[in-house]
Amino acid sequence: QVQLVESGGGLMQAGGSLRLSCAASGRTFSIYAMAWFRRAPGKEREFVSAITWFGGRTYYADSVKGRFAISRDNAKNTLYLQMNSLKPEDTAVYYCAATQARSSYQTALSYNYWGQGTQVTVSS
Repeated sequence: QVQLVESGGGLMQAGGSLRLSCAASGRTFSIYAMAWFRRAPGKEREFVSAITWFGGRTYYADSVKGRFAISRDNAKNTLYLQMNSLKPEDTAVYYCAATQARSSYQTALSYNYWGQGTQVTVSS
């Protein structure tokens, strides 16, 4: 089992920055990749970014490419999402997720562990 706890969400004006964190515990040695997804009000959950845990290969949704940066600290078992140039359309609950298998990183079904989510609200 892997437990995930997100933090760092909040209220920010458009153009500002926030950094989300996701602390992993439990069988973290079994993690192959981790990702961030988000769900905006009235919309389906969507992929934001993913990173392979040991290789550090990164993937981004087109909507955040160039503005968001995913990273991880293996020693601290922590995943990060640096969000810059925030837009009102970035408002959503952000979830971190982990998978133990090499898979389609943009697909939510590929992940078997999820955090509880953290709210990000961007005002115009």
